[in-house]
Amino acid sequence: MPPLPAHAPEADLGDPRALRGVLGRFATGVTVLTAGRDVPCGMTANSFTSVSLEPAQVLVCVVKSAAIHATVLAEGSFAVSVLARDQEWVARHFADSRRPRGLREFEGIGHRRGHYTGAPVLDDVQAWLECRLGDVHEGGDHTIFVGTVLGAGRSAGGDPLLYHGGGFARLAG
Repeated sequence: MPPLPAHAPEADLGDPRALRGVLGRFATGVTVLTAGRDVPCGMTANSFTSVSLEPAQVLVCVVKSAAIHATVLAEGSFAVSVLARDQEWVARHFADSRRPRGLREFEGIGHRRGHYTGAPVLDDVQAWLECRLGDVHEGGDHTIFVGTVLGAGRSAGGDPLLYHGGGFARLAG
């Protein structure tokens, strides 16, 4: 891999693709955000992070036009499933705007109803969290949902699915 110049060239912030390219240089994990007891919905999200250990809080950023946006607000809760390296197909499914909605959205996807929120929690993931919606912040075309963790779990091992440079990635080794 060639070395980067001492100072990378400045991106044209008037071009959303340029900013997306800059932000895409930051590797993230890949999650599926879910909500809804009666009519569940989900979306692939990589803008997820821990906020606090005491109290236990996380945040996820959701574009305001996403179907799940209104569901999180109405339900006052959500779940997050951290995908494993072999679950790229799950990430692609929940990122596909043509996927079925409602109960059909989860056909063929192993999951259980969350004990605390009723939201779907996906099977065979690296980790899962169920959250009560706390603070809600405006963030341009997104809303920042801060959730208080009600329950969480993790797998015994394995590698996570990553996202970097506009594509899915895996840990080397």
